[in-house]
Amino acid sequence: MQLENRHGTPVDPVPFLVVASIAFLVSFSYGPIYCLTLGLSLPASLAVSALAFCLATVAAYHRYVRTARPELRGEIPADQRLRRLFYAVFVGIAALGLLALPLLGR
Repeated sequence: MQLENRHGTPVDPVPFLVVASIAFLVSFSYGPIYCLTLGLSLPASLAVSALAFCLATVAAYHRYVRTARPELRGEIPADQRLRRLFYAVFVGIAALGLLALPLLGR
């Protein structure tokens, strides 16, 4: 699979495929159950999960393929990597908190 960015430069497809696969797994494993708990019907829950997957896939394509700049590859300084790690942990904890909201209402 040969993907190109908006300038026609070949881009590695693996990051995009990994993020899109994780988006599929998360949206269809948590989405229907979460939406059913909130009172939506099964078809509506699946539609919401499919929409979330499509939005995440479009965002991943934009980030990892369309606007990718392979010529800028280089080592990222340690302080920036640590900051990104803390942000990722914060976002993960916030996501788990949001996923637990239906459990608090019972």
